[in-house]
Amino acid sequence: MQPGVALLLLHPAARIAVTDFTVHPSTVIGLAGLGALYHWRANQRPAERASASPTTGQRATFYAALALIFFSLNGWLHDLSDGYLFSAHMVQHLVLTLVAPPMLVMGTPGWMLRPALRWPVVGPLARWVTAPSRCFAIFNVVLVGWHLPPMYEFAMRHHPVHIVQHLCFMTAAVLMWWPVLSPLPELPRLSYPGQMLYLFLLSIPMSLVAMCIGYADHLLYPYYASAARIWGITPMQDQMIGALIMWIPGGLFFFAIISVVFFKWQQVDGDDSRAGAQVRG
Repeated sequence: MQPGVALLLLHPAARIAVTDFTVHPSTVIGLAGLGALYHWRANQRPAERASASPTTGQRATFYAALALIFFSLNGWLHDLSDGYLFSAHMVQHLVLTLVAPPMLVMGTPGWMLRPALRWPVVGPLARWVTAPSRCFAIFNVVLVGWHLPPMYEFAMRHHPVHIVQHLCFMTAAVLMWWPVLSPLPELPRLSYPGQMLYLFLLSIPMSLVAMCIGYADHLLYPYYASAARIWGITPMQDQMIGALIMWIPGGLFFFAIISVVFFKWQQVDGDDSRAGAQVRG
């Protein structure tokens, strides 16, 4: 008998009811605190611009990111991730690293963060940690480290560690996006060509992790072997689907952002060329 069939017999099919939506108080408290801090800071007036305030778009982007995090860490996606499918966990991780963090950065004006740079420790630490090479290294060490089978298993079997895992992903992801989206000239973005190279290089470690998972000839994460089966997906099929989710949508996301950066670069070059022609004229 094939291993997948044996597991299906040992663990009968399970279902998730649409009406069941679990909510974890820790996520509500954390997100409510972050939202309240943003609201409080947005109502402060920076000395250099007495009328400054986040735009409607920035507010919407920030709060939409909080909503995405909430629906990733609660409800159906969370239940599928924690109890049934490795592939659902990979969807959750992509949201927590590639979607929500850049929205948090884009939704936060630089003036809201600038006063913290004047604190004795924060300023030098921020300048050190937001260097592109360190942002790249921190994110990929976190990504690879938490997907090593012993670390992944430990997180899945101990909920407090699982919370730490997600916090590590989101914190490292904010740093990872900083060289592309920084709202502070004191902690500058890379040039447009530098951003494209940086994003291309970022796609490589995630692809390598996905390839290692996808080409494994055995189940890397035993936690899912003992999980109830859902939708007839065997653990090995689930592992392959999870690897493909990390590999294809994850890689394509980086290349989509590279395309956006390229067009912005061309637009700036075109504006500069037209301005130069007008001056010469």
